[in-house]
Amino acid sequence: MAEYINPDYVPEPDKMNVKRGLEGAVIDTTSVSKVNPDTNSLIYRGYPVQDLAEQCSFEEVAYLLYHGELPNAKQLETFKAKERSYRTASPMLLNTIAALPKACHPMDAIRTGVSIMGCEDSRIWDATPEVNLDKAMQLLARIPTLVAADYRFKKGLKAIEPKADLSIAENFFHMCFGKIPAREVVRAFDVSLILYAEHSFNASTFTSRVVTSTQSDIYSATVAGIGALKGPLHGGANEQVMHMMLEIEDPAKAKDWMLDALANKKKVMGFGHRVYKSGDSRVPTMRKYAQVMADVTKEQKWMKMYDALEAVMVDKKKIYPNLDFPAGPAYYMMGFEIDFFTPIFVMARTTGWSAHILEQTANNRIIRPLSEYIGSEQRKVSPLNERK
Repeated sequence: MAEYINPDYVPEPDKMNVKRGLEGAVIDTTSVSKVNPDTNSLIYRGYPVQDLAEQCSFEEVAYLLYHGELPNAKQLETFKAKERSYRTASPMLLNTIAALPKACHPMDAIRTGVSIMGCEDSRIWDATPEVNLDKAMQLLARIPTLVAADYRFKKGLKAIEPKADLSIAENFFHMCFGKIPAREVVRAFDVSLILYAEHSFNASTFTSRVVTSTQSDIYSATVAGIGALKGPLHGGANEQVMHMMLEIEDPAKAKDWMLDALANKKKVMGFGHRVYKSGDSRVPTMRKYAQVMADVTKEQKWMKMYDALEAVMVDKKKIYPNLDFPAGPAYYMMGFEIDFFTPIFVMARTTGWSAHILEQTANNRIIRPLSEYIGSEQRKVSPLNERK
């Protein structure tokens, strides 16, 4: 398309220009989360995420994101009871997921499922705080059911009904595999959900807020977030990390593989982050629980490979891993198929999206940036027979 760029283009001096990709641009305020530059910590509502991961359950963190404060015991029990009451998906919803082509990516199935949820909700245009919060609870409860059902359908198996006496993490394993693994595995999975739950104005959250700013509904905003998260430069990176590790296969080959990738300027997934400059604050926690998975499964090769790849990247480029780098092998060792890593991300991030959707709705202004036109100047349309 470069041939259509106007060679005489001059930037307009009276417009505020920012870097491509909105890098460094602050476009609104939020009280949901931030990266604290003083401690290099991601904080949810003021709490460092690494502390939340070690001391809280995913349900407690979901409550925090929705309500702004951690719950007391009574509030948590009420919250969990409501979430569990919403887990069952309708026959139409499950039948729609089952009817999709087996080859379609699970993210496409979940995107379709959330659209069906919107079609089933008669309150679609009611965006009052109480109703939107209730819809957020339904998304939190039902998306894991959709992901697990699609997981089984793709294997030619029947969906397993959710249970109301299990945590979100336990119930997901139950619905996928028909059994709950060791406590250490469930805990590692729960921690991953906490770490993935929210991350300020990332691409999918910003997309959800843009859709919300038009006064569209929470389901449409969530579908838009899913579409953004599917991309390999965002949520899909955890899948690409595992594909990379499987390609390398042998930890002894990892160093040379990385050196060759860097020499040939190959894109290496799972490293670098636009916000973090000294390393992703979520990584040490997820690295710890990936190691737990290696100890439980006796699959140490992936962590040996992890360390070898990280060492070369840090030494040669001073670029550090992001959350996707330890999450990929952790999910693989839990037994999940690779193309379901990003749908698991959706299960967690729906909490952050919903918190931002609620915040955007409460103090809304349509998000409508400008662009600078760099094409041809205004010109006349010539007759067909005179065009070259």
